[in-house]
Amino acid sequence: MKKLLAIILSSVFILWALPCMAAEAHGGEEEGKVDAKEIIFEHLGDRYGWEVPFCHDKSIPLPIILWGHDGLHCFMSSKVEHGRTYVDGDATFRVAGADSEHKGKIVEIIDGKEYRPWDISITKNVLGLFIAVVLVIWSILDVARWHKRNGYKAPRKFTGAIETLITFVYDGVIRPTLKDRAMKFAPYLLTVFFFILYMNLLGLIVVFPGGANLTGNIAVTLVLSVFTFLLTNVIGTKHYWKEIFWPDVPLWLKFPLPIMPVIEIFGALTKPAALTVRLFANMLGGHMIILVLTLLIFIFAAMGPAVAGGMTVISVGFSVFMLLIDVLVSFIQAYVFTMLSTIFISFGQERGHDEGHDDGGHHHDKPVAGSDGHHAATV
Repeated sequence: MKKLLAIILSSVFILWALPCMAAEAHGGEEEGKVDAKEIIFEHLGDRYGWEVPFCHDKSIPLPIILWGHDGLHCFMSSKVEHGRTYVDGDATFRVAGADSEHKGKIVEIIDGKEYRPWDISITKNVLGLFIAVVLVIWSILDVARWHKRNGYKAPRKFTGAIETLITFVYDGVIRPTLKDRAMKFAPYLLTVFFFILYMNLLGLIVVFPGGANLTGNIAVTLVLSVFTFLLTNVIGTKHYWKEIFWPDVPLWLKFPLPIMPVIEIFGALTKPAALTVRLFANMLGGHMIILVLTLLIFIFAAMGPAVAGGMTVISVGFSVFMLLIDVLVSFIQAYVFTMLSTIFISFGQERGHDEGHDDGGHHHDKPVAGSDGHHAATV
């Protein structure tokens, strides 16, 4: 207990002392001012190198792959760091500055003008996606290898935690909603759940391989939503399409003005938009709150050592609290995205009255009262 108390007091002292020394070292200097907006959006955005924590002048170089006016060009991001220009044969490349319309992107200089080449570089976000994919594959195969060796014996530690999550999502969401078609869509839905979960958790880690703001990037969440949209509509049943183009409503709502079909089509198109914005906004907001709380230390440093030290303790305390909340939100958002995807897919798997009688002969899962696709959608 005494050791724990000593550690806590030492930590508080360090948190108080460091801003005080920083304030004294940079007090009154113009360059000591903090551009909070620039720092936040630079951290949340994508980049060609993976920054080293606590040393923003250095970064882990990543491969840049471009198709310029004279063909393919491959080089490391270190060649164009800190405003440097890189010449590869007859082509000249650099990262566009703040005053350019291509700010932060690789541009090719031709006759003094900037042009965007076809860019397929392995950026920070792309590498983060690869890391998340590897973690998902490794986690699932680890569970599969365990049961291959040990049969139905329950695993423990990390393998047991992954199997618990699989059982929780499958038995709690997928099987009650999709019933006899649960096994058909479970691989996709479970993959989406773990993929989003790993991306969320990796985004909360400061050091490599974490730190990439993947689910806070609307392009990533949009692609995931499009996959759900395609799976819902491409494998949709005849009854599903009939309810979209010729729903069971009074004739005057369908002809001559197709009021209800237009509403149904619009509703089908807004589902992926809802998935996209929900995940993107929640994860981006969490990252921004933590960054703002951390930057308060440096913003208040100009008000003197005492204020800076006190604000450091408060800021760190709230930042740690928000990080714990974000860990919970990471699980919740992965679960919600999977749940909504399951419900949307169940819309596409609705069957008419003549098809519904076949369920009993082919239904191998235990039915859950009131949890079929239609009732889940109503809730």
